[in-house]
Amino acid sequence: MPDSGLVEHVELSAADLLLRPWRDADAPAVRDALRDPAIAQWNPQGGDPIDDEVALLWVRRRADWSTGGHASMAVTAAADGELLGSVSLHRIHDGDASIGYWTVPAARGRHVAVRAVVRLTDWAFADLGLHRVELCHAVANPASCRVADRAGYPAEGTLRESYRYGDGRRYDEHLHARLATDR
Repeated sequence: MPDSGLVEHVELSAADLLLRPWRDADAPAVRDALRDPAIAQWNPQGGDPIDDEVALLWVRRRADWSTGGHASMAVTAAADGELLGSVSLHRIHDGDASIGYWTVPAARGRHVAVRAVVRLTDWAFADLGLHRVELCHAVANPASCRVADRAGYPAEGTLRESYRYGDGRRYDEHLHARLATDR
């Protein structure tokens, strides 16, 4: 259980996708992805320039699940291992978590984020025993709203100026959530 301080690494299949723990070898692809303006806007990395060292540290932090507080996975093409995106459970505690994701430009419009979110959410309920997973996104990011809707996360409300995004401004966010009992 996550509250015991340990979430075991797993690999999860979702049709033509493989969700797997991050590896050092992913750092060059992560460097390129984090430089994408859309990813930088909606997934801020603290303002540091994204170079090889920053990307490697990013990968290593997400590969370390030892605290039990998160489970972050690379979303890859099952056929050739190409990095398509990221999907993560954050703030895993007391049966709850939040989920976040991004996709590289070449993966957009192919429902990669939807399939990854659905697969990780199913694992969170079935294997981690979570009860609630929340998904927040900026109201100004309609693509993330479509991901939430298509992944079965009903909208619950709007959080006013709740998060500072990549341009340094605070944005209203939509709150979506799924419960284990929604399945």
